[in-house]
Amino acid sequence: MKKYLLDRLLQLIPTLIGISLFSFFIIRMVPGDPVLLMLGERGADPKIYLEMKQSLGLDKPVTTQYFTYMKNAITGDFGNSLVSKRPVTKEFFDRFPATLELGLCAIIFAILLGIPAGVIAATKRNTPVDYLLMGTSLVGFSMPIFWWGLILIIIFSVHLGLTPVSGRINVIYDVDALTGFMLIDSLNPSVLREEGLGPFISTIKHLLLPTIAMGTIPLAVVARMTRSSVLEVLRAPYIQTAKAKGQTYRKVIWVHAFRNALIPIVTVIGLLFGSIITGAILTETIFSWPGIGKWLVASIHARDYPVIQGGVLFIAMMIITINFLVDVIYTYVNPRIR
Repeated sequence: MKKYLLDRLLQLIPTLIGISLFSFFIIRMVPGDPVLLMLGERGADPKIYLEMKQSLGLDKPVTTQYFTYMKNAITGDFGNSLVSKRPVTKEFFDRFPATLELGLCAIIFAILLGIPAGVIAATKRNTPVDYLLMGTSLVGFSMPIFWWGLILIIIFSVHLGLTPVSGRINVIYDVDALTGFMLIDSLNPSVLREEGLGPFISTIKHLLLPTIAMGTIPLAVVARMTRSSVLEVLRAPYIQTAKAKGQTYRKVIWVHAFRNALIPIVTVIGLLFGSIITGAILTETIFSWPGIGKWLVASIHARDYPVIQGGVLFIAMMIITINFLVDVIYTYVNPRIR
């Protein structure tokens, strides 16, 4: 088991190198000069242009720039943003809690609705309930996030006026970012004494639509995978044995069938974290959510090379780590793998 985990860890190294190569060179293929963008539309004196290019290290060959970047990245230095002049690492971790909070809410939303829907569909196979649940999940899976997010805004924010359109909390509240998670910071004792539950309720309202928009596709995937896994397990002989022993229907489904169907479900949930991060780019842009997705989109427009390179690498490391942890969780979910 230890050898297997060590092999998996070693496999992460070439993957990260490949991602760093891709993110470094692909952004340089996009038309646009970051120095000209920084100097403005009218441009500047050629001497100033060359001086700025030299100060940013963009006058060197691309391969030299890459090796310099990787040498610094190994020591934890991902450079400074060309726009804000702040360290990329600092900017990333300032925005990461917002993305993580939204992503966790979306995953919880998908799990809480998707797993029961999948189990019910499996136990009601080929009935109107099954067709309704799986048909709805297929529609949810097919909807593009940008379209679905705009529809939610039009219905619940514009017409019904129930939810805000953008941001994490109402601007009338001043909540210190102690943890970066607004749901936790809004319940700080000092905030509760001064503002009551207003900031917490405002945070929930701001989270509601982005969570639904980002969590709809994962919900559909979890529901369909749960149905498929539970159906496969229900055909197993030990399920018939459990029924023959007179065990309750609930125990047969949720203890015997569901527990043995967990492995593919855990796999999907683990892999969905990757889609959550990529979905954050669209969702955060639509809802003006101040996370890493919106930050990366703004950086692409500005050709902010250090931010794009560092941001993509950080996201890749997170996804790879999550997939590795999913492999570890397998051994605890199913001892046969161990």
